[in-house]
Amino acid sequence: MKQKFDVIESRCIPLPIDNIDTDQIIPARFLKATTRDERFFGDNLFCDWRYDSDGTPKPDFVLNDPRYGGCVLVAGRNFGSGSSREHAAWALAGYGIRAVIAGSFADIHRQNELNNFVLPVEVSAGFLQELHACIASDPATRVRIDLAAQTVTNLSSGRSESFPISGYKKYCFLNALDDIDYLLEQKNKIEAFEQAR
Repeated sequence: MKQKFDVIESRCIPLPIDNIDTDQIIPARFLKATTRDERFFGDNLFCDWRYDSDGTPKPDFVLNDPRYGGCVLVAGRNFGSGSSREHAAWALAGYGIRAVIAGSFADIHRQNELNNFVLPVEVSAGFLQELHACIASDPATRVRIDLAAQTVTNLSSGRSESFPISGYKKYCFLNALDDIDYLLEQKNKIEAFEQAR
């Protein structure tokens, strides 16, 4: 979902688990789907953790807990490990997740998130631990993510930390451009280069 990303403030969805792989984010049986309907994949985000085998929501899973909400998922380390399926990023975006805060990301999944306008925010272990503790004590805990400044702030503690992102992807997020949009924006420069060759 192409959407400008500048500054967002949001409550958090805590999932303090390391090594969440793409098969947990969206199980392999959904890879056969021929739709790109965002709602379909969003409805099946964390399907096996979220629903019983008959489709009944599990009340103890965080996405079914009304105390938590917002558009920021707070995970553990090595988020998105496993297979390289882009469907995992589709599911996050389809659910309405705008950013994932984690201690680290699997490289391919990080790129898939960026390509689908979900911002991967990599933070230190200390920042992540404090944020999870704040959410545990107050589910209304909010974060502020400022992409231009490349900072994330725990609004409960006031603690901020910077996060990395390539200049290219930062520009694309700030302007709601995918790779094709970016190339089209550069059309005049490309044509001028070709004419000069």
